[in-house]
Amino acid sequence: MDPVVPQLEDDLRRRRNRVMFRHRRIPVRMMVPNLFTLLGLCAGLTSIRMSIEGRYELALAAIVFAALLDGLDGRVARLLKASSRFGAELDSLADFVNFGVAPAIMIFTWGLGDTKSIGWIAVMIFALASALRLARFNVMIDEVKPKWQSNYFTGMPTPAAAIVVLLPIYLSHLGLDLRDARWMKNVILAYTLLIAFLMVSNIPTFSGKLMGERIRREWVLPIFMVAVLYVATLVTYPHETLAGTTIGYLAAIPFGWRRFQKRLDEDAAVEAEAAAAAAASASATPVAAGPSTGEPGVQPGKPRIVDFKAPDGRS
Repeated sequence: MDPVVPQLEDDLRRRRNRVMFRHRRIPVRMMVPNLFTLLGLCAGLTSIRMSIEGRYELALAAIVFAALLDGLDGRVARLLKASSRFGAELDSLADFVNFGVAPAIMIFTWGLGDTKSIGWIAVMIFALASALRLARFNVMIDEVKPKWQSNYFTGMPTPAAAIVVLLPIYLSHLGLDLRDARWMKNVILAYTLLIAFLMVSNIPTFSGKLMGERIRREWVLPIFMVAVLYVATLVTYPHETLAGTTIGYLAAIPFGWRRFQKRLDEDAAVEAEAAAAAAASASATPVAAGPSTGEPGVQPGKPRIVDFKAPDGRS
């Protein structure tokens, strides 16, 4: 029997016996992040309905709104000190619906419905990749790693993948409709599978989590202006803004990967130097020698072996 199985069974038994909340009275602040998550889930479900009805403008707006709420609920939970295991599990389930199922249905009903089974397989792989990505994130969340690595995701996060995979829809509103020819639909299929691969890959992508900790005082007003300008352009020119954001995000992935690898090499070099310094200091430390016998052939610190022989030459 696999020795890991009893450990998994014990862990599952402890989880089942664990109470959801430790206290009878729950602070109201603990509910605020979960309300954001539930609102995002409602937006994702609404996007699915709008996609089925062919109202893609509203479906896209609902996914973008869910992505904004997903970016807020975690930060609100940290600010209010209202993080909980229940909230983390609810957030993962909502992300699978909002950024796995909803974009897949939107892509299929918009441009891959004519491809029948192969189109459905492509969007299904995308949805399954989002589920695997979320499961891996939940497993890796307790791993101990250097703080600078918190500024990177392992693979493309599901909210970003949901916005990026809809690039063909943005381009169709800009005059480049990939549904005009059969081979163009094959491009949509390949692009959908590519984004699914990026979600489950180990390619590091920039997260920007550490940027929200401290900023310089002179950058406060420019950041406010850029944020207001981006929201204004997103409301006024949604497809142009989302298309530019998607292309810029995809173009930044190789640079983030290169920077991540460079930082890993620097850490490895520092560890190698520290190990070399430790080895040099250990070799320079004098070793106490045993008593010297003063006789040739006998090493200091080792016992002397004496060969007793009988008078007739026998040992």
